[in-house]
Amino acid sequence: MRNLDNRKKRNIIKTSAFISGISGLVILVSTIWPIISYQLTEGSRYKTLLTPLVLDKDFTKASNWFPEASKNKDFGSSKVSFYTISIPKLKIQGAVVAIGGEDLTKHLIQYPGTALPGKNGNAVIFGHSVLPIFYNPKSYTAIFSTLPTLEEGDDVFIEYDGISYKFRVEELFEIYPTDIQILEQNSTDSFITLVTCVPPGDPRNPKRLIVRARVVSS
Repeated sequence: MRNLDNRKKRNIIKTSAFISGISGLVILVSTIWPIISYQLTEGSRYKTLLTPLVLDKDFTKASNWFPEASKNKDFGSSKVSFYTISIPKLKIQGAVVAIGGEDLTKHLIQYPGTALPGKNGNAVIFGHSVLPIFYNPKSYTAIFSTLPTLEEGDDVFIEYDGISYKFRVEELFEIYPTDIQILEQNSTDSFITLVTCVPPGDPRNPKRLIVRARVVSS
């Protein structure tokens, strides 16, 4: 009887260990696969550079996204004003964009010195991303996780100073943080540039996804 009880205990332990091992494997795959999948599918849609660049920064702070360009910019302005952005395809509705400040856990951030929405120039808007399985359009730590699924022709809406603007996506591409030309201004029309780290959820965050849209109505 004692031997039978011991065998039952060993079987229970083995079964528990097997289940734990499988659970751990599932968690590992669910963490790594979205990053690999992005490289194989979404990432292949965009023009990108080939040499990897690994950074160790706190990407909840907007000033760390383009370090060279940010040296002479004031992200800590006490005069912070706001507007809202909606992206129907991503189920983002009335997300707050701060003009000033740099805490991406509280809202989206417009890069200092870039044009205001609706004005000629380029409004550059940063948003944080995490693994797509944790995507939540109402959480600013995850809000741009599915930005790579946007396509040319998709619409983005901005409410600024009592005026509604509709922008249409024209191009998507990837750059590295050293490629600061995306912050440049184009005064021929009103543009917005949406920026997030890719692949979403990759702790190295080596690249930036750029989504450029042009105003079509106001």
